Amino acid sequence: MSGVREVLERAMAGAFAGKGWQGPALLGSVRGVSAAEARARPGGLKHGVWDYVLHAAYWKYVVCLKLGAAERDSFPRSPSNWPALPEAASAAADEKAWRADVRLLKSYHERLVEAVAGMDLSRMNEIPAGGKSVRVLDVLVGIAAHDAYHTGQIQVVKRLVGRK
Repeated sequence: MSGVREVLERAMAGAFAGKGWQGPALLGSVRGVSAAEARARPGGLKHGVWDYVLHAAYWKYVVCLKLGAAERDSFPRSPSNWPALPEAASAAADEKAWRADVRLLKSYHERLVEAVAGMDLSRMNEIPAGGKSVRVLDVLVGIAAHDAYHTGQIQVVKRLVGRK
């Protein structure tokens, strides 16, 4: 398993921050997006940018939970998987709430990176608690792919709301 940690860390970093070989990463895809743009669901879409940010944060929490790096029922938003957006308020309050949710995403990403950096590599083939047959290694590869997947969806939504 030598080099596995480095590959995982690089995959998670490339899908989350900066500009990956594939284009924007998750965090970069929301840079400069206003709360109004993030809240929008153009063309009758089920999810907007803000929804994807909360969804990605929630799944990072789930992976942290599987690695023992989070407490059960400690995710601050509900319901799970697709947390509800805060009620629309004044533009200033909405911007503050939007930025807080982007920080929530960053904080769970950082927690996940720390958990991977400190984990015993012999755990990679374990099935995490509450898991069915998916190994820790597959979960970690999957969370990077999850970020990349939703980044693409965010880019589409941004185009539909008139951003490039």
